[in-house]
Amino acid sequence: MSNRRILSLWFPRLGADRLMRADRSHAAGPLAVVDEERNTQVVTSVNLAASQAGVHVGQPVRDAHAMCGGLVARARNRTSEARFLTVLRRWAGKFSPWVAEEVPDALTIDLTGCAHLFGGEAQLLAVIEADCADMELSVRAGIADTLGAAWALARFAGAEVGFDRSGDAIDQEARATRSRAGKRRHWTKGGAAPQVVTRAQAGRIAAPGQSYGALSPLPVAALRLEPDVVVQLNRLGLRRIGDLLGQPRAALARRFGKGLVLRLDQAMGSAAEPVAPAKPTDHFAVRLTLPEPIGLEDDLLAGLDRMLPRLCEKLDQKGLGARAIRLEAHRTDQATEVIDIGLARPSHDPYRMRPLLQMKLAQIDAGFGIDMLRLVAIRTEPLHKTTKTGHLGAGRAVRDRLARSSALDDLLGRIGARVGLEGITRCHPSSSHIPEKAAQTLAAVWSDPARDWPAPFAPRPLTLCRPELVHASEDGDLPLTFRWRGRDQAVQSATGPERIAPEWWLDEPDWRTGVRDYWAVTTDRGERLWIYYGHGAALSPGWFCHGLFG
Repeated sequence: MSNRRILSLWFPRLGADRLMRADRSHAAGPLAVVDEERNTQVVTSVNLAASQAGVHVGQPVRDAHAMCGGLVARARNRTSEARFLTVLRRWAGKFSPWVAEEVPDALTIDLTGCAHLFGGEAQLLAVIEADCADMELSVRAGIADTLGAAWALARFAGAEVGFDRSGDAIDQEARATRSRAGKRRHWTKGGAAPQVVTRAQAGRIAAPGQSYGALSPLPVAALRLEPDVVVQLNRLGLRRIGDLLGQPRAALARRFGKGLVLRLDQAMGSAAEPVAPAKPTDHFAVRLTLPEPIGLEDDLLAGLDRMLPRLCEKLDQKGLGARAIRLEAHRTDQATEVIDIGLARPSHDPYRMRPLLQMKLAQIDAGFGIDMLRLVAIRTEPLHKTTKTGHLGAGRAVRDRLARSSALDDLLGRIGARVGLEGITRCHPSSSHIPEKAAQTLAAVWSDPARDWPAPFAPRPLTLCRPELVHASEDGDLPLTFRWRGRDQAVQSATGPERIAPEWWLDEPDWRTGVRDYWAVTTDRGERLWIYYGHGAALSPGWFCHGLFG
């Protein structure tokens, strides 16, 4: 018999609880989190008030609003929910180092050899329920010898434990866990751990070797089966797991597939199902504790010279480069001074980071002295290894380095340290023949320089402006004289026409005049204008000025 003990934590209202923690305005009223499934808005999570009003998960939103008139619906944010579940995984690390996420709303914990640290499994569940009540989260838990059995007990055994905004728990079991302050830690002083097991906990904890008896009364859906398989089993009268355990295995496999038999074996421990904990995220930080407080800029720079090589060595070992770095200066009065820098390209070269940090050291207020420095790479990106070359390839290596514009990257980093990286932009060509869309503005540090600009059919003006009305004849022929901006102009020379048609698949208000014939004209006043004649597909035709050369 295996000695493994698995804990399954299910947060049935994770999406709604996350929103209620972030926005207190949802504390009293019914709330539903909705998402689009098969072109239909359905409910994916509800709070306690909405559940009491009859709203349930999987219900169409229109039916939920008809059932609960005061229901507040909020769109689901899968990314935020995944991050919240990751935060809960880190919290669950206090119970065991083996914690795995079960997306989207559950955690699986291998409790083998850990429950006695909390006075037993019942007391551990009480601690979990108390912590979740403090965090304003609804939780259901199950403990068994296998992952499948713990999963089933968490979802289909016992009563739900929820949290009410008034501070009281929902049912009698949760209220009992609120009086745990004087009972939680006294066994650490030598006394025997109290084994207080509530009625609901007794149904959610399967004693070692008792998975068969604990799972028998549960419905077959507790085996993590597909919905259509559950329907077929219910039609045959096999509604509980105990009904399946006495059936011939070969007959079940022939009729319902090997998936049903595999789930049975996993729940009973005949098939292995290990708990794979999430890989810890890499954290790149170094610190320097000083024997005496410092305050001079030269001393801070000397500390950087000791920390930067260590940080860059850690980044190099993982094949990563830093994109953003934070320097924390911890003062003797418990205050902290923080400066952040960004790099135009990811790097683990300390000589590229040092000048950027040095530029901002003057912003640090040392106060009564700084006794610790901490350097953190707050954002990293993969960095490909470079190949070292000898004398024969030195010239080519220099040309390649210049081609990569490393000097330009350093310049962008220096300017970004003063004005912010988001304030530096560059233009890139765009695949559009519309003059206003011929180029797009991108952040310089997140884009490469454009090298191949497509040559236009005709020269483009240096300055583009919104089309301005030109008073001239409306017959479509280039006028010899016209009036623009309150002044009379005479055409000295002209080049054109260049016909540009609007993008028919987009509705552009400025291009509702239809096809345009552009001319580059030089007037007697020395001005070179870019004018066009709109043929008036939707509006009346006429002449307009769209830009100026020089």
